[in-house]
Amino acid sequence: MNRETNANPTVTLDMSGLSCPAPLMGAKRIVNDIEPGQSLLLISDCPGTADDLFAWSRQTGNEVTVKNKMADDRTAYLITRSRGRKTAPKANVTLDMRGTYCPGPIIEAKKMLDGMRAGEILLLISNCPGTPADVDAWVRNTTLELVERFEIAPGTFEFYLRKN
Repeated sequence: MNRETNANPTVTLDMSGLSCPAPLMGAKRIVNDIEPGQSLLLISDCPGTADDLFAWSRQTGNEVTVKNKMADDRTAYLITRSRGRKTAPKANVTLDMRGTYCPGPIIEAKKMLDGMRAGEILLLISNCPGTPADVDAWVRNTTLELVERFEIAPGTFEFYLRKN
């Protein structure tokens, strides 16, 4: 384990050998019982745990701060309980551009936003490594508002863009 994993978690939960969604359910029970700011070190060998944790953290505001590969195909996740609930805004339109590379996500998002009314929100989902920087530049140079950004899986982002 690296030095970040030795961040003195409040609780350690080893769910090795259990398939999904058991690791997420175990983590959820413990995180709900610890104080805001405290952390859980979750160990799992289920390959779906990362996706489960990122989706759950997006809905709850809890932070998955470390993902560390261990021996025997196990992974350690440091989960810190949020100090306040952070939820995704309600989107009027969803545009899933996973698997499309730049500038595709921005071009398609612009087409969608051009057909939307002021105040409506577009949810853009992208795993292109350049999209976060592209969205930042786009918002700086237009009247669009970046309402929220979530990393829902490693390298995969949701961008909530409001047309003004």
